[in-house]
Amino acid sequence: MFDDLPPDLDRLHTLRVWHTMWLRRIDAKIAAITQRQAEEEHGRRSRPAPPEWIVELGIGARRPPLQVHAGDCYMAGKRRRPVDREEARGLIAAGLKTCSHCRPDSRLGITDLSPRPAPSAAAAAAH
Repeated sequence: MFDDLPPDLDRLHTLRVWHTMWLRRIDAKIAAITQRQAEEEHGRRSRPAPPEWIVELGIGARRPPLQVHAGDCYMAGKRRRPVDREEARGLIAAGLKTCSHCRPDSRLGITDLSPRPAPSAAAAAAH
């Protein structure tokens, strides 16, 4: 067996106290980390899902809408509000800019919103 321990009782008691102190410190650290991980997991589970679509808002009292983004877009500014699918489609159809990074128009299935050229006067007179 191991015989590298001190032969006298006083030093053996000192070692026992020392190791007991370290075990308590280690147990306290384990408990703290376990609690922190449980709190983080609870936070992840109870966090609300991000909105599907958001509208970035301008500055000022009226805060006009500036741009439509997907809810997970990293380029959306801090001033924003969530919108549902229909409102996002309506805003895009009304001419509001779309984000060039997350491309909400493509995700919403809106393929062409380019303005149609107005019929010329000569073409209208021909009919």
